[in-house]
Amino acid sequence: MKTARNDMAMTPRVLVTKIGLDGHDRGSRIVAAYLRDAGMDVIYTPPWQKLSSVVRMATEEDIDVIGISSLSTDHLLIPQLMAALRQAGLGHVGVVVGGIVPDDEEHELLKAGVARIFHPGSARNDIVGAISDLARQARAKSQKEPV
Repeated sequence: MKTARNDMAMTPRVLVTKIGLDGHDRGSRIVAAYLRDAGMDVIYTPPWQKLSSVVRMATEEDIDVIGISSLSTDHLLIPQLMAALRQAGLGHVGVVVGGIVPDDEEHELLKAGVARIFHPGSARNDIVGAISDLARQARAKSQKEPV
């Protein structure tokens, strides 16, 4: 059962994962370390997660932001993930994508509700700052939703 978060200053909770068949996880491990070093609670999964598993973990772990790493075409599954999150009552959870996303496919991810896309070479401070901001926004939205 989900409980309301009363403390807006709570430590951000971030799920860093890889969906689909993409097994290249070096970048996601580095980003997870950045977030941990910044004081965030990070749940890191191994590669090859199913969308249903990501939604379940986001629910069980009371996640503020989901970070998905993509180095192949697995980012094309993200619109389905966004729909599954909304269906599960997790529309307030911020979703970011990092890795290789062709310019002509970015629009579809943003249209589906992805908050931010980070390309290779994105600065650590930009990633940490954006995820921190998204976590605050997620908490504010979740407090307005019925529990």
